[in-house]
Amino acid sequence: MKRIFRAGFLNFWRNSFVTISSILVMTITLFTLGLVIFTGVVLNLTLQNLRDKADISVYFTTSAQDSQIMSLKKSLDALPEVSQTAYVSSDDELAAFRDRHQNDQLTLQALDELGSNPLGAVLIVKAKDITQYDAIAKFLQQQTTVGDSSQSSYIDKINYFDDAHRTAINRLQNVSDSAAKIGFIIILILIATTIAISFNTVRLAIYTSRDEINVMQLVGATRSYIRTPFMVEAVFYGLFAGLLTLLLYYPLTYWMGSQTERFFGGINIFSYYLGHFGFFFMLIVGGGVLLGAVASFLATHRYLKL
Repeated sequence: MKRIFRAGFLNFWRNSFVTISSILVMTITLFTLGLVIFTGVVLNLTLQNLRDKADISVYFTTSAQDSQIMSLKKSLDALPEVSQTAYVSSDDELAAFRDRHQNDQLTLQALDELGSNPLGAVLIVKAKDITQYDAIAKFLQQQTTVGDSSQSSYIDKINYFDDAHRTAINRLQNVSDSAAKIGFIIILILIATTIAISFNTVRLAIYTSRDEINVMQLVGATRSYIRTPFMVEAVFYGLFAGLLTLLLYYPLTYWMGSQTERFFGGINIFSYYLGHFGFFFMLIVGGGVLLGAVASFLATHRYLKL
């Protein structure tokens, strides 16, 4: 084993042009793979923030009784799709309305002239998953008839049935699903590319060492003794490419940290990288070593005719 590893390291060190070229190409592949992961992290955290902001607001009439609202709230809390509900009283709604229009004196004056609170209470409903809002909206629709003058209804409006609100939630779900599919496809393409690059690198190494291989066969070297150094050489390609990639990520994420924190709502990619360094080390370095070993195994069995 010592001789095999020594021979693999000598091949790695001696073929400087092939070594540097292979490490650079594999570094680009691993670097791109890491960028896809970083992009996925930023996108998923951003989408999670948007999901947390998604909700259904149930607006009640001014004549709605607190007992009716609390009864509906209790029914919603019992649903498995509901994460939480929040009750906003009519007085709180009026105070929030005044804050939003504090610079609109005409609106505030008209509100004062009414002499009473024209706003009803609001019940804010959050689902456990963004796909469950439709089921919650159907449940609310079954509880009372909205907009039917033939029946007395204490619900004035459910904002989920507004086209803009529903479109925003559905669009958010489509973006999330599309991002997951695209990220998975890109990762598969990059894995195939890395294997192909390592495959051809080992093929080139076998070609340049063909005379040495013939001599080793003449003196009685076994097949495993001839094949294994090429696998060790490919493992070194993946190891050094992975370490170089991790080194490049440090200044990149440091520079992007403040940018992502500003544009994506407090998501600092540099802090994420440092906090999950062990994960990235295993993924990038371990992935490079594994892919190099697999590609060299396939290449030696295909092109090293012993």
